Amino acid sequence: MASDTSGILNYMFGPSDGSRPYNTINSDSATGRPVRNWTEDKHDIRIEDVRGKEELYKLDTAGFQYGREAAKHTSFLNDDEIEREYYPESIDLIKRVTGATSIVIFDHTIRRRRPDEIDDGPQKRQPVPLVHVDQTTASSIARVHRHLPPTEAPSLLRRRFQLINLWRPISHAAVDWPLALCDFRSVDYEKDLVPVALVYPDREGETFGVKHNPNHQWKYLKAMTPEEFALIKCFDSVHDGSVARLAPHTGFEDPNTPEGAPLRESIELRALVFYD
Repeated sequence: MASDTSGILNYMFGPSDGSRPYNTINSDSATGRPVRNWTEDKHDIRIEDVRGKEELYKLDTAGFQYGREAAKHTSFLNDDEIEREYYPESIDLIKRVTGATSIVIFDHTIRRRRPDEIDDGPQKRQPVPLVHVDQTTASSIARVHRHLPPTEAPSLLRRRFQLINLWRPISHAAVDWPLALCDFRSVDYEKDLVPVALVYPDREGETFGVKHNPNHQWKYLKAMTPEEFALIKCFDSVHDGSVARLAPHTGFEDPNTPEGAPLRESIELRALVFYD
C-alpha cells in the first residue's frame, strides 16, 4: 500500500549579486558546513511513494530506476574491501540493467546519519539535505579525462556515455531520512538547474543546484531495504530530447518516520557508463 508523504526540501537561491555560485570543500570549522555564497530555499513538498509502481520509472524516462538484487558484499566497513568486492559486482549489475559495454567506478561514499554532529568530513558523511545533481556537462566530461587514460578519453567521448550513481541502504531499511528523486519529465532543464562551482584546494569541480519549480514531481520508495537499489542518472551525453538527462535528488526528513527507527545508512557508487 502506497505511503505518500511530505517533507521540507532545500532548493537554492543564487547569489543576490548575480555572481557564480560556489561551495568550498573545506568546511567551516564552527558549523561543519561548506562555505558558500548562496542560500537555501525551503519548500514543503509532497513526495509520492512509488512502491508497487517501480516499473513506471526508468533511467531514460524519469532519470532514475529502482531494482531488487542483494549485494554479495554486506559489511561496508573497509574502503579497500568495498573496492575489491563491491565494485566488480556493481559493475556487473549496472551493465545488466543498462546494456552498457564498459563501466568505470571512480568513487563511493558511505553515509551514516549522526544527529547533532556537525562534522561532515570524508569519513563521516551524512545524508545530503539539499536538492542537487552531482555533475554538470562540463564536470562529466572532465571526469572522463580525469579517470581514463589520455589515449582512450577522446574516443570514449565520441560515444554515448552517462554518469550514474548506484545507491542502496546498508545494514537495514532506509526508513529514517529516505532518498527522494525528481522525475526528469517535470524538470525545466534550462531554467531549474544552476551550475555551482566546487572549489577544492587543488582543483575545481561543478554540480547543479536546483531552483524550486512547483511542477516538480518527487518520488521515493518507502523503506528501501539493502536488497533494493536505485540507479540515479547524473548526466547523459544524449541531448536531443529523446531521453532523460538527469534526476535531481536529496535526502529528506520524513515526518512519518516511527520513533526509534534505525538511523539511515547508505552507500552510493559513482560510475562512468559507456556504450558502443
